[in-house]
Amino acid sequence: MEKSKNKIAPQQNEGEGNRTAAREYNQAQQRFVQSGKVDDKARQAERDIRNEDIRRELEHAEAIGKSHAAGEDPEVARRDKKD
Repeated sequence: MEKSKNKIAPQQNEGEGNRTAAREYNQAQQRFVQSGKVDDKARQAERDIRNEDIRRELEHAEAIGKSHAAGEDPEVARRDKKD
């Protein structure tokens, strides 16, 4: 059986704090800023938030994202009690 040359190599699990993913994210953000599109996207976001339908859709997406949150880190509460 011939192996496909287009197969993606298995990604090593770097665990929490994945440096590879962080580096790729940072590079993508830098490319976006350098693209000169930041102001245009900010203006578009302002228009979108004023549109009732789009705003409702964004709020719904936010609620879904928040519903998947694991909650506050218990260490934060312990630290607050110590202070």
